Amino acid sequence: MSQNESGTIAIPTYDQDDAVLVLEDGQVYVGEPYGALGETTGEIVFATGMTGYQETLTDPSYDRQIVVQTFPHIGDTGVNSEDPESSRIWVAGYIVRDPSPNVSNWRAEGSLDDDLKKNDIVGLSHIDTRKLVRHLRSAGVMRAGIFSGEALLDPVSGKLRDVDALLEAVKATPQMRGLSLYDEVSTKETYTIEPCGEYEGKEPLYTVAAVDLGIKGMTPHRMAERGCRVHVVPSTTTFEQIEALNPDGVFFSNGPGDPEQAGPEIELLRKVLDAGYPFFGICFGNQLLGRALGFGTYKLKFGHRGINQPVKDVTTGKVEVTAHNHGFAVDAPIGKTVDAPFEDGKYGKVFVSHIDLNDDVVEGLQCVDIPAFSVQYHPEAAAGPHDAAYLFDRFCELMKNNLRDARANSNIKEGK
Repeated sequence: MSQNESGTIAIPTYDQDDAVLVLEDGQVYVGEPYGALGETTGEIVFATGMTGYQETLTDPSYDRQIVVQTFPHIGDTGVNSEDPESSRIWVAGYIVRDPSPNVSNWRAEGSLDDDLKKNDIVGLSHIDTRKLVRHLRSAGVMRAGIFSGEALLDPVSGKLRDVDALLEAVKATPQMRGLSLYDEVSTKETYTIEPCGEYEGKEPLYTVAAVDLGIKGMTPHRMAERGCRVHVVPSTTTFEQIEALNPDGVFFSNGPGDPEQAGPEIELLRKVLDAGYPFFGICFGNQLLGRALGFGTYKLKFGHRGINQPVKDVTTGKVEVTAHNHGFAVDAPIGKTVDAPFEDGKYGKVFVSHIDLNDDVVEGLQCVDIPAFSVQYHPEAAAGPHDAAYLFDRFCELMKNNLRDARANSNIKEGK
């Protein structure tokens, strides 16, 4: 993008061999096609990780979003069948500055470019991603579209579509605020992850019902490493179906969309809390706990997405480098313990347990009077640092203590 002598923004020229990015505010970037040719629209966001692009692409929380990689060189290590975090690529589109022309890794089974084409993911490369990201940081994330190949031509006249026509397609795209997407990305059938590692082949220490709102594959694996049998259940699962699993704890996963549009899941979570099940939520699960407790949520200007975000655990004073992917946050008071607002403090007291040190965004909630906590970021760290893995230990400890207390109460009732 550049300005002409009059100071107005000059629209760059393009032809059918190009790939064109059009932002909702009218900015246009012309680059080269990357991945599949065609048209895609969605909310454009940026991710700051220097590695882990395969995990990023397959994170269901990126559903209906065009992802810009801030790290300029992407694709060196190719793709493999071990690193995906779900069964498919979920991003709506993909933008990188300099895609690697070569693949060099002993685990590689193909190139990223070929994988994007195979999955019909429309992408764009060779633009100034630094300039684009600086604009998104100041203007905020917005709707955008990538157009290449036949999508740049008018289907009737066969002539090149002008920017106004492309912008019209962008503005016809739904806003992320107000979208309910968790059913779209959830598993349709329940499946079970058995204990692994040192617990493989042994009876589980704990049974977890994990509600899939866009779960990443590493999350139940982290629990299985700690001796848990994890039943991953669809977002449409009822409380009675969760009860039938006889779980020792309940987990709500990460996922896409606006937490204000998750009424059924909030009601399900309140039933879980009412029943006294130990609860752990990650990302979207944290937002749902916040809303279940009576707090509000709001949309961030450009969100947190990457694997290098500093977060402070106020319960220990420890600062962690953490992995994030969220565009919404919980609106709760920082620095004090308060009564949870729902039904005049029905769920007792709660405090903000984790804070993002870049912008003071709430990154975790800890209930005082019921066995429930959550974090906004991704402690499963795929990709990312392992600083926050202790949170899975904290969940196991919560289930352990709850089982111990239940046994003690049972013995008292039986007069033992």
